[in-house]
Amino acid sequence: ADPHPHDLDEARWADDGGNLAPARRIRRRTVSRSTRHLEGFPDLPKKAMGQGTTGAVFVDEKTGREHRPSMFLTLTLGSYGKIRDGVPVDPASYDYRRAALDALTFSRLVDRFWQNMRRCAGYKVQYFAAVEAQKRLAPHLHAAVRGAIPRATIKAVAAGTYFAAWWPSVDVEVYTPDDPEGMPVWDAALGGYVDPGTGEVLPTWDEATRDLAKPAHVATLGKQIDIKGLLGGTPDSDRAVRYLCKYLTKSIAGTYTPAESLDGDDVVPDPAWEALQAARAADYEAHVDRLHAHTSVLPCSPECGNWLRYGVQPKHPTAGLSAGCLSPAHERDNLGLGGRRVLVSRQWSGKTLTQHRADRAAVVREVLQAAGITPEDADRLAASKTLPDGTARFVWREPDHIAETTYVDVIAASLRQAMTRRAQYDAAKQAASPPGSGPPSGPVDNRSATAYAA
Repeated sequence: ADPHPHDLDEARWADDGGNLAPARRIRRRTVSRSTRHLEGFPDLPKKAMGQGTTGAVFVDEKTGREHRPSMFLTLTLGSYGKIRDGVPVDPASYDYRRAALDALTFSRLVDRFWQNMRRCAGYKVQYFAAVEAQKRLAPHLHAAVRGAIPRATIKAVAAGTYFAAWWPSVDVEVYTPDDPEGMPVWDAALGGYVDPGTGEVLPTWDEATRDLAKPAHVATLGKQIDIKGLLGGTPDSDRAVRYLCKYLTKSIAGTYTPAESLDGDDVVPDPAWEALQAARAADYEAHVDRLHAHTSVLPCSPECGNWLRYGVQPKHPTAGLSAGCLSPAHERDNLGLGGRRVLVSRQWSGKTLTQHRADRAAVVREVLQAAGITPEDADRLAASKTLPDGTARFVWREPDHIAETTYVDVIAASLRQAMTRRAQYDAAKQAASPPGSGPPSGPVDNRSATAYAA
């Protein structure tokens, strides 16, 4: 097999075979993937790997107390041009295309960072993270990390981490919906897409990626990294948790908006100030529109329907992709980030799903009981439920009379019961919550990777 400069981890994006119907398939040669770094990236630090998930334990020499510190880490992307008040100073020179591709591949870049971090930290690093958009709308990551890792190691890992998209070129759109002949069309007999005018079959994903000399895009992390040490049970750790929770329900485009104009009976309107704010709001909306213009047409993955725009069949093509990709990444509210905004490592808690369910049930019971509500046994109707003497609670037999109860009636009764329980739980939480216990109302400046204080 011919050598290929693909990174080993990128091999999963390569097709394993033809995408056409069996009659058109041909035997594919096997491509060998190289594991070497791309040129220009430093080698990652090396450390023997252990089996732990919590990091090192430190002992206070004076008191003898043991401490297992953690960290609050912020990662961001590089610069695409000078920014003022969240808007490019020169939109014409701002690299919107690279910003869009970085956003579309940000999740893969973050995955690489954690893979490299675990190899270089010497233990199975666990994290709880949330993705938010900076004021300039570039995504960045806030993560609570279990364990203390040397800052030099984190910076070395960030500098050596990248995601190379070994994809076909996305420099020129071959087809657009505005073309007279339209987008490529699905040919059921061939099992692939063909040119709308000539009927020629578009190159398959395997054919388009077989002889690439360089990746279509390389996503890297920015140089600004915020690293803060934390100890459990301290005000800083509580503040970090609230900050992570703040962005769980926010859209990327709605995270930051221009300042609203002053309003109120005790405020004297300033026409000049109002005009300035209106201009800033218009510039900001134009910035969002320009970024969305790129994220809406660029591909988000090898399976993305937008590959048809560039004259290539997506990996594993199916009918109906001519209208474009349905991933939320292409929507204006997401601006390239269509996946989860909350990222939790599998061994963060060290518990199984069954244990998590039991913990949640215990929390609900405690809240209801504190409010004077006696919760019902959630498993009282389970077939495996037994009586105190150990005998089965239910005996299965044919009923003497089948009630005239329909499926809709049963589902409706179940929904009514669920709504009642939710209302009880919400009221109990409201009664148990002390005033001012909600999430912070504004950005936490000392957690931002773009703040000079960082």
